[in-house]
Amino acid sequence: MAHPQPDAIALLKADHRKVEDLFAKFEAAKGAVQKQALVKQICTELTVHTVIEEEIFYPACRGQTDDDLLNEAYVEHDGAKVLIAELEASQPDEEFYDAKVKVLSEQIEHHVHEEEMRSEGMFAQARAAGLDMDDLGARMAARKQTVLQEIKAGGLPSPETRTFVGHHLEQGAPLDGPANPAAVDIRAKP
Repeated sequence: MAHPQPDAIALLKADHRKVEDLFAKFEAAKGAVQKQALVKQICTELTVHTVIEEEIFYPACRGQTDDDLLNEAYVEHDGAKVLIAELEASQPDEEFYDAKVKVLSEQIEHHVHEEEMRSEGMFAQARAAGLDMDDLGARMAARKQTVLQEIKAGGLPSPETRTFVGHHLEQGAPLDGPANPAAVDIRAKP
């Protein structure tokens, strides 16, 4: 018998619980191999989660929920993407590796809290606005499977920030920023 498809909020909350569990396992992990494997899982889960939120859930929420909260969520995602790129490019024996995982964990904890707050959180606002959570959930689940297949075939995609442009100043870019600040590849350039 087929299981019913979770609605959008149930799917996102399940993702949240999975990542929280992975962060807890990292804190208890011993040894570089175990830590690196857990970080790979964390980075994969967070990457997929941000894709489905940014491509499907957040656009559906725009104008239906508090836009300031939505804008904060995009910025929080971009902060996480920077740390994910840093972790992907480093090894567990490097000086700031554990600290980066800890800060990523704290950022995600804050982000999850803002989405899941009972009355004023984004999820509560989206439900109150009457968004079709079943349709959103089906679309997000399908996109999630596609992204997971893409990652399995080619590794994590280069993270792109929508809200961060300041890092280009360090690389000698003009002060007016990139031509398309909505799609900035944050991986270090050679």
